[in-house]
Amino acid sequence: MSLEALTSKYISSAEKVLKELQQTKTPISVTEESVANILRWAADYLEDAKHYKAQGKFETSLTSVAYCEGLLDALRLLGAVKFEWPTNQERKKSS
Repeated sequence: MSLEALTSKYISSAEKVLKELQQTKTPISVTEESVANILRWAADYLEDAKHYKAQGKFETSLTSVAYCEGLLDALRLLGAVKFEWPTNQERKKSS
């Protein structure tokens, strides 16, 4: 599948979900177990990104790391974790 087709597929899926999802009316309770599960998924996506990068599949690698970042950002927005993304200067120091 081409990168353009893959991009179109993901955009279409996201549009469908955003159009059809139902927002809950009650406060959401997130358990520590749920947070730990989501953190495991984020770590798995990061490992996938490293794997695909090593294979030269950079588009798939980028997609995987974007999923990881999305899960981490969602947990942060819910107040379940605290962190800050590295700045450009911090990334340059660790490279």
